[in-house]
Amino acid sequence: MSIELPYYPYSEYLKCKYGEKVYKLPVNLPVSCPNRRMGAGCAYCSELGAGFEAMEPIIPVAEQLEQTRIYIEHRYHARRFIAYFQNYTNTYLELDRFASYMEEAAKLSYIAELAVSTRPDCISGEYLEILARLGRQYGKNITIELGLQTVNFHTLERVNRGHTLAEFIDAVLAVHRFGFELCAHVILNLPGDQLLDAVETAKVLSALKLQTVKAHSLYIAKNSPLSDAYEKGSISLCSKEEYLKRLTAFLEYLDPGIAVERLFSRVPKKDSVFCNWGCSWWKLRDELLELMADTHSYQGKHFHYLDGSALKRAGFVKN
Repeated sequence: MSIELPYYPYSEYLKCKYGEKVYKLPVNLPVSCPNRRMGAGCAYCSELGAGFEAMEPIIPVAEQLEQTRIYIEHRYHARRFIAYFQNYTNTYLELDRFASYMEEAAKLSYIAELAVSTRPDCISGEYLEILARLGRQYGKNITIELGLQTVNFHTLERVNRGHTLAEFIDAVLAVHRFGFELCAHVILNLPGDQLLDAVETAKVLSALKLQTVKAHSLYIAKNSPLSDAYEKGSISLCSKEEYLKRLTAFLEYLDPGIAVERLFSRVPKKDSVFCNWGCSWWKLRDELLELMADTHSYQGKHFHYLDGSALKRAGFVKN
């Protein structure tokens, strides 16, 4: 746990892991998403996916990484980097193309890790074996980032996510078999979710023993299915205060050993019809820290529900 923050920040996690500051370099591949191929995609997703600030996918992987590395290295004096395959579903490719893109990044000496963002229903042993081989061959760590969003399968259905909690658990178990690290993406204020959904999401992630998590505040991208509903007033979003309350509860029930990479979404104003209640993400972070200080809150405060908690409460086994 950080001595300065009431949660375990990802920057501290990376520093412990690598002994120095390490920065992510986003890579945009020419990929799509099975959910979009078969329909309109997730209700909150636009045609840009999440790559608002990424380079064009036609630019070779090594060139994308090199251009971004030069900028980050000059600004932050960084030496080691993570190749972050961020946008859309990066395993939704033919095996040989996937292997080629991954190897192009793995060959680079300044890349310490490959981080591959994908969907739970696009994980299979063949793709994980490619990553394992490249990790061994080039001495790279591997992290898989999975978009869960919420454990509430009713909400997942309403936002047309295209998978449920079962697929997420299946993907996590598959990744664990290869020994890769895991990050989950969650959205704590999807329409229909409540405080208890945020708590249960934290508990499930903790039970599945992930290493990192990204908590996103819902933004509504322009030209997305959800933007139509929002502009027509047919959906309601929780207040800023409610989101901060949910985020606090999420952190309190989250395993304190899970590093927190993100707490709020960051999306250009020009690309969304709603984001962060019109506030900057750092202002929201300051409000969160103030709330957690006022309520004596911290990550893992209520992390005592696993490993036979009822037996411990009864005094039959030791804590």
